[in-house]
Amino acid sequence: MLDSVFFDQIFWGNTVKAYCLFGGILFFGLIFKRIVSKLLSKLLFKLFKRFSQTTHDEAFVALLIKPIESFILLSTLYLSINQLKHPLEVAIFHYSKLVGKVKEQIPVSIGDFIDRIFLFMIILSVFWIILRIIDFISHVLLYKASLTENKSDDQLVPFLKELFKTVVIFIGFFTLLGFVFEVNVLTLITGLGIGGIAIALAAKESLENLIGSFTIFLDKPFTVGDLVKVDGVEGTIEKVGFRSTRIRTAEKTMATIPNRGMIDGVLENLSLRNSRKVGFIIGLTYETKPASLKTIISEIQQLINQHAATNQDGNVSFKSFGDSGLNVEVNYFVTELNFLDFLNIRQEINLEIMDIVLRNNSDFAYPTQRLISDRPLAANEEKAVGNDTID
Repeated sequence: MLDSVFFDQIFWGNTVKAYCLFGGILFFGLIFKRIVSKLLSKLLFKLFKRFSQTTHDEAFVALLIKPIESFILLSTLYLSINQLKHPLEVAIFHYSKLVGKVKEQIPVSIGDFIDRIFLFMIILSVFWIILRIIDFISHVLLYKASLTENKSDDQLVPFLKELFKTVVIFIGFFTLLGFVFEVNVLTLITGLGIGGIAIALAAKESLENLIGSFTIFLDKPFTVGDLVKVDGVEGTIEKVGFRSTRIRTAEKTMATIPNRGMIDGVLENLSLRNSRKVGFIIGLTYETKPASLKTIISEIQQLINQHAATNQDGNVSFKSFGDSGLNVEVNYFVTELNFLDFLNIRQEINLEIMDIVLRNNSDFAYPTQRLISDRPLAANEEKAVGNDTID
């Protein structure tokens, strides 16, 4: 009886029992939130255990523990605060609401205001958990995609991840409007239809890039990991998103190109080529005799035809008379696609070409000038020229 009377005593508008419930719920909620969040994470993981055969539950728990902790903390605060009556029942402002044909002043208490805040935060934490589950599913799918030789799934998984997360965020936004701010969502969506044209015009480029991303997945001009060249940018495809495609260039910088540009411009998929072309001009001195020139051309042609890393499409020919030498054009194709191996093969062939030129009594030309004068040189000028020549 005494205990009942004690707990029914009122201090500052609340009973002792209400204060005890407030403190007890808050204490146990803060103490056990970590344990409960781990247990809930593992219970949720059981739903995905068959789906994630090769992934440990630690990854799932690590993704979900923070949003679940936030959800438990908010729920604990909400339940504990709602045990108190004062000052939650105090009205802080009024707003007008049309009831039938009469406007009424509706009071909003501190408790109502706190309820809205907590509802807003709890809905956010719930959708945060859903987004983290999508992250986990994409993590598992990316792991499975890495085990296959096909690169299309490596490109598709990040795109679907962004797509589903965008849909969830869109649903979460309208859920907040409906439950927290009491907005008629159907009326709002209908109203958006009126201004849909203006919104479409404002988001024209974004829509074109989104359509471009779908075109990339359907047409498959490239996949993640391919080496491409578009709009003067050459690099490896790292990610295809909603709006843009990210390319890692040879300088290790990140180039971001809108998806519209990827499908509208001229795109070269360098990964699909079957060889690498090498082309250059050799300048031989004018002292090279025609017989030596023919031999040099013939031996270089034989070299590139018989090399194990080249095909039979190479060609060597005497192109033109240059300002400083005889220009011989060399073109050949290396079938080795690995870039480092290609560099080594090109170097090997270039060294062989140098040896061929020097072996046939010729040399490489370099820019020279000859001064021809009809005026005979004076004795002192001849001496000066002779000295300069000796030096």
